[in-house]
Amino acid sequence: MAIITKDLTKVYKGNNGCKNINIIVPQGEIFGFLGPNGAGKSTFVKTLVGLLFHTSGQAYLLGEPLGNIEVRRKIGYVPENFKYPDWMTGEELLSFHGALYKMPKKQLMSVIPEVLEMVSLNGRGRDKIATYSKGMQQRLGIAGALINNPSLIFLDEPTSALDPIGRKDVRDIMLRLKMQGKTIFLNSHLLSEVEMVCDSVAIINNGIIVKQGTLNEVIGSENILEIRVDNVNESLKSDLTAFGKNVMISNNIIRMNINSEDVMPKISRLIVNSGIGLYEIKITKESLENVFINLVSGGDETCGR
Repeated sequence: MAIITKDLTKVYKGNNGCKNINIIVPQGEIFGFLGPNGAGKSTFVKTLVGLLFHTSGQAYLLGEPLGNIEVRRKIGYVPENFKYPDWMTGEELLSFHGALYKMPKKQLMSVIPEVLEMVSLNGRGRDKIATYSKGMQQRLGIAGALINNPSLIFLDEPTSALDPIGRKDVRDIMLRLKMQGKTIFLNSHLLSEVEMVCDSVAIINNGIIVKQGTLNEVIGSENILEIRVDNVNESLKSDLTAFGKNVMISNNIIRMNINSEDVMPKISRLIVNSGIGLYEIKITKESLENVFINLVSGGDETCGR
């Protein structure tokens, strides 16, 4: 396993940044870690990468306990709030990162152009960071996290400063890294991005995990049938329960869970034979965003960091 935590806790002066976190991340997986601002996401990531000392519990990265030096050489990390020296060039910053990993200069000379190309900064390596846009600096941070060819990569909001094209580029990078057998721990509030690339997710709120599992386990595999009609009555609502469950009606829109699309023709006939105008009937899927909002809405977000 790439990551295993057992009741991992980090406490700030009596308040819980994150409490009793238990997760397992298999190697070669993209794992999404989600939560509202202040829920404890960054605290958890900083504890795993060694920037904070945990208060209690245990954690293992790549099979070794937290703090193992050899494991740290195999980790890449992009922090959420970064600030690079703007008097440096991109190549100088990457060379500095490589030196921290004690990479030979000859190796760095070949690796730096490769990672710059991977993040679409080829041709800009000798430019001062002061000339980079925020999005370019974000890409440079990702390049720095890849300089040591890590096995485990922590990305804390890696697409927050990027436009849609840049976000797609980062998604493509993550998927390529996954194909190479690398593990990615993605901390993000862009739920649509997470839904497109992650194998499993965990949702944290007020410092504790409120739900986790594969995307299908978290979102649910049932189909949602959405029907637009010109009128709804209680008799129709009662009849629809024979074809599914959780029948909800709002502004002449009916939503219900069904196990199979085979019931759609039967539902259509029922509505038409009832003398009700049928304008649209379609299958939708529950979204990660809806699940997330239902889990964290109304919570106090002040106890995490």
